[in-house]
Amino acid sequence: MFLVVACLQFSGNLEILELAAYDLCLRMAPMLKAENSKITIIEISEKDIQTIGHWPLTDGILAKAIDTLLGNNPRAIGVDIYRDIPVPPGTDELNRIFVNHQQIIGIMTVGDKGVPPLSVIKGTEQEGFGDIVVDRGGIVRRALLFLDDGQNSFISFALRLASLYLTPEGITLQPDPANPQYLRLKDTTIRPFEENDGGYVKADARGYQFLLDYKDMGIPFQTYSFSDLLSGNVPPEAVTNRIILVGVGAQSVKDGFYTPLSRGFDEDRQILPGVVLHGHIVNQLLRFAIDGVPQIATVTDEQKIIWLLAWSLLGGLVGFCTHSARRSAATMTGGLIILFATAFAAFLANWWIPLVPPALSFFNSAVVVTAYTTGQGKKDRAFLMQIFSKHVSKEVAEMLWQQREQFLDNGRPRSQKMIATILFSDLKGFTTMSEKLDPQDLIDWLNIYMESMAGLIMSHGGVVDNFVGDGIKADFGVPLPSKDDAEVCRHAMDAVSCALAMEKAMQRLNAQRSEGHPAMGVRVGIYTGPVVAGLLGSSERLKYTTIGDTVNIASRLESYNKEIGKDDPCRILIGETTLRCLNDQYTTEKIGAVSLKGKDESIIIHRVLGDRPHLGAVTKQPLLS
Repeated sequence: MFLVVACLQFSGNLEILELAAYDLCLRMAPMLKAENSKITIIEISEKDIQTIGHWPLTDGILAKAIDTLLGNNPRAIGVDIYRDIPVPPGTDELNRIFVNHQQIIGIMTVGDKGVPPLSVIKGTEQEGFGDIVVDRGGIVRRALLFLDDGQNSFISFALRLASLYLTPEGITLQPDPANPQYLRLKDTTIRPFEENDGGYVKADARGYQFLLDYKDMGIPFQTYSFSDLLSGNVPPEAVTNRIILVGVGAQSVKDGFYTPLSRGFDEDRQILPGVVLHGHIVNQLLRFAIDGVPQIATVTDEQKIIWLLAWSLLGGLVGFCTHSARRSAATMTGGLIILFATAFAAFLANWWIPLVPPALSFFNSAVVVTAYTTGQGKKDRAFLMQIFSKHVSKEVAEMLWQQREQFLDNGRPRSQKMIATILFSDLKGFTTMSEKLDPQDLIDWLNIYMESMAGLIMSHGGVVDNFVGDGIKADFGVPLPSKDDAEVCRHAMDAVSCALAMEKAMQRLNAQRSEGHPAMGVRVGIYTGPVVAGLLGSSERLKYTTIGDTVNIASRLESYNKEIGKDDPCRILIGETTLRCLNDQYTTEKIGAVSLKGKDESIIIHRVLGDRPHLGAVTKQPLLS
């Protein structure tokens, strides 16, 4: 996913989405709230044009308006009205005003198809270009300070006005000490926009551009109509020592632009008049110089790659660790919220870091890895259920899956040493019965017997380990290790309770036997102790089982002295370690210390006779030393 998203990002396919994310951050960011803006706008509205009666304005009317402003000593006047062709009468008067007052800046555009300035100021410091950089979709996100046409260099309309205001403050545009190719206004370095800055990919970076922050959109410029100016209704304090911008706001002139803040329900922000846009550019330059507001910074291509890779890896980690689509969806949502919050916090600190590419990479990596782990989980579950589902209850099988991390290693149950209780059972008189019954009847009866006993084992929480002829091996306390002695004892009591249930089942089977069918009995040996539990067999035929001395002792207990309890439907022999767990819950009798086959040390054997009529509370006591 990292490589795919990286290719999309650096090929420009995600640029429109990243720019939309940038616009969203601009709209969500708090606007500056300050008074006494240094800019006043004289806007020529549709009503003003109707009042004057014609368009364009004559040079005489424009000269009168500028002369009125000059009477109140503004620091700079920007005339955002193109005057490449004289509009008499009053042309000489307008030219005279421009020549005599150097603080008046006229507007022009650069290029062969551009609009030249008023002829009297062409080539002087009173001309400034008003070219605007417009992105796809018609949105203005950048401003220009300098442009050249291959022969001449030009200074922007906004920079001319800002310089006129700042010069009395002792602030002029200077090379940056650390990098002379960069420009500096007092303490703020204005780094030129480059083609891959922010979310842009191979953008047109000609000239000297910088990113607009639009933070001053919350500061309304003092605005007066052209009619107010001509009638003397503009107060002197709105002009004195301020930058005055004279421009057109009438819709019929079509001098409007879309900004990142144009989306929404605020009609006043949908289309920004050109004169107001120039006002915001000038104001941002003043904030650079006077308030020390930093420029919006961007990360390098190398940092973009690291940032993208980090979120790709994080998405993969989410998919790997969650193990379920629901948890993965919740975690992905949280991750995307954190990513957006991080990007937005960085934006508030004047940093533009990528948002859309890391979001896509994070999301897709998480989805792909989640799909893989889910598929792998299904295989692991199928493998686990293949081993256990036929030998444990559904509840135990589900518990094994929920707690699979405890005993699975690379999808296979790991071998573990644990304390368990092992039960062996074997039919008494099976040889005699096999001689008397038809083979098919024998098999049918054995299937009934095995199904009954296996059901009892599983219902008591045991695992049916193996069937050998008419014998059964069952494990209690596997495959999840017991947490403490109390849990070990509970498994031991489950095994003894299961053996007593097998006795009752044997009685029912004998009661249901047909004529000529001999009565049957079962011998049970139970022992509690350490075992090693794990998989045995080949790759084609695997089996989960237990091995160890405990297993051997339980087997020997089952086959010990077949004369003991030979007439009972079920004889249950247990070891001393199992007896310690029973806590007087069952009636037992001591057989004594005996030497079992294959054992050098004697084993104390007890026989379980049944439940005690008065059940005591289970208490925790020492189990195995």
